[in-house]
Amino acid sequence: MAIEYRFYFQDDEACLSYIIDPDNSKNSTTRASKPASWTELKNCQCSNCPLSVKDHKYCPAAVDMERVIEDFSRLPAMRKVDVHVLTPEREYRKITGIEEGLRSLMGLIMAESDCPILSKLRPMAYTHLPFTNQSEFIIRSVGTYLLRQFYHRQSKNQADWDLKGLIALNQELRLVNQALWQRVNNGSPGDSNLKALLSFFAMSSSVSFSLEAQLAKVRPAFLEETDLGPFEGE
Repeated sequence: MAIEYRFYFQDDEACLSYIIDPDNSKNSTTRASKPASWTELKNCQCSNCPLSVKDHKYCPAAVDMERVIEDFSRLPAMRKVDVHVLTPEREYRKITGIEEGLRSLMGLIMAESDCPILSKLRPMAYTHLPFTNQSEFIIRSVGTYLLRQFYHRQSKNQADWDLKGLIALNQELRLVNQALWQRVNNGSPGDSNLKALLSFFAMSSSVSFSLEAQLAKVRPAFLEETDLGPFEGE
């Protein structure tokens, strides 16, 4: 179920295309024969990274993102672009700033990387939704997590219905986000990449910092008006 992102620039005929294949993430984008120095694991390694510099020369997520980072390194974040996202089932399209399209693409690449922490987001990539807003992100994050808990219970394992594990995961991701932003900042001029990452990180942080408040906002969409009582998180 390969997913293709195409960026068409409105002031010329240029197009940047990236194919992300969840079943073959190592070939999702064209990698450089020799990754840039900023992708080396020792540079801005995440404080909670379980990989050893001795055994891994490069950061898996950075290597997967390198081509995208380089392509957009000198393009302004607010420049308008016509983004097409093609999946086997449907096509999405939106004319927006580079930042928003890039945020969606980076999120997909990170979830499909071999990073031991980011790869925990892989189930989200299975139902990838481009240009997602905050409410959609919360619904998909929580829904995906609860489905995993259902499967845990079916396998006679302990299920976490209180979402404690989801909050803990996003606290881990916050550390990864901080280090990855600094890594890209050191290796890439321009603001497109950095703003796209910050936008993605802001959504992720909402899970660890304000999950109850975010759930309260979307609660009316899931319950009949007569079912709405006091929200336990309020």
